[in-house]
Amino acid sequence: MKRSSHYDVAIIGAGLSGLAAGIRLAHFGRRVCIFERHSAPGGLNSFYSLDGRKYDVGLHAMTNYVPRGVKGTPLGKLLRQLRIDRDEFDLCPQRQSRVVFGLRGETGLRFTNDMAVLEEEIAKRFPAQIDGFRRLAALIGPSDDAAFEPPVTSARAIIRRHITDRLLEDMLLCPLMFYGSAQENDMDSTQFGIMFRAIFLEGLARPPEGVRRILRVLLEKYRAAGGERRMQCGVAGIIERDGRAAALRLDDGGEITADHVLSSIGSVETARLLADSTEADRAALAGPSTDRLSFVETIRVLKCQPQELGWGSDTIVFFNDSERFEYARPGQQVDIRSGIICFPNNFEFNGRELPEGLLRITCLANYDQWAYLPEAQYRAAKQRWLEAMTRSAGRFLPPIPAGALAAATIATDIFTPRTITRFTGHLQGAIYGAPQKIRDGRTPVKNLYLCGTDQGLMGIIGAMLSGITMANAHILHPEARE
Repeated sequence: MKRSSHYDVAIIGAGLSGLAAGIRLAHFGRRVCIFERHSAPGGLNSFYSLDGRKYDVGLHAMTNYVPRGVKGTPLGKLLRQLRIDRDEFDLCPQRQSRVVFGLRGETGLRFTNDMAVLEEEIAKRFPAQIDGFRRLAALIGPSDDAAFEPPVTSARAIIRRHITDRLLEDMLLCPLMFYGSAQENDMDSTQFGIMFRAIFLEGLARPPEGVRRILRVLLEKYRAAGGERRMQCGVAGIIERDGRAAALRLDDGGEITADHVLSSIGSVETARLLADSTEADRAALAGPSTDRLSFVETIRVLKCQPQELGWGSDTIVFFNDSERFEYARPGQQVDIRSGIICFPNNFEFNGRELPEGLLRITCLANYDQWAYLPEAQYRAAKQRWLEAMTRSAGRFLPPIPAGALAAATIATDIFTPRTITRFTGHLQGAIYGAPQKIRDGRTPVKNLYLCGTDQGLMGIIGAMLSGITMANAHILHPEARE
């Protein structure tokens, strides 16, 4: 195929937001090309192959799940604007999840995709707080718009207007932070509203194939709409002239031009491409802080279903063993005091049982303490933390016989902040980007816009909606009104 040197829109990064923006723009006849430095699409939500198995990166669950027929939700908007039939994503809801606090999870809250279950749990364990919780949930409401308008405030300040028990405050924030906060020990009120709705008011689901199913659907839609994609062809620089992105300099030394540029790679990462821009413009785009949060995740493949080991039907367990929940960059390589336990087998797959058991454990990590290790020390640290994270997580699961997990394990892997930066380009292995979001997607460069993590919509659905929303607002408006 003959490749063009000029496009209506050039998109930097083939992550979920970039793919969704590309589909939306191509549907309206725009000549679009996505430029991706790596060989696999998906960005922070991709997959890799190891010893014949494919492992998901990023996806534990899709948030914002609602049953068929529920209208006015982010999922419905996404499907409509990308012209995707609901069945194409093959979403299967969670069975149940828990938030557990204490040295061995003595205080727990169970939740499902039915908000009434969480209400009942809070009424039982925190009876004096249930009225306040209901007021908080009503404040957020069912809308897919941001719950709290600017000026943005602290999520903790919002919660404390309605809930006075610090333990309940921390337990509500734990899942929301782990699944969508780039800010240490708090969230801004808008992010809190988005994530509360996504997880508690709506719910969690997953395709049996994991993220590969989502990516395959998006790629097919993009290709069918006429979009072009250049893989292993990254953008090395953005050439700015007269306040506009005049051209993109590619890794291979070539250049292309575009009327509009949409970057999904992050605000700081985009700022670094603006070599010819003013220092003030780069600083405005990068924001005040690049000290960002990262994670380590272990993956264990089992020769049986997790329930056969006695671990029950929990889909996801968010845990914390300390008196206060600390969501911050740890002082050591990994903070095993809190984290996420995910059993991908425990979704309602309707008889389509996954062929192997999977156990995924995620904890906060310190990028600097991983990034510069010599290879031998790096491998040793990965093995050490694989075992330490497994032991820590085991405290919050039903006990199983000694040696049972080792006997059932047929493969393991672990990815670190170093892995994240290597395969996504995100500085400091940042999963959720910079703490300061640029919600309107605008940059100091007139025809350069952001979508994705640093625009501010989180999660799988949020990432795709970010691409759609920015494409609509800055390139298609008013043509995109539906």
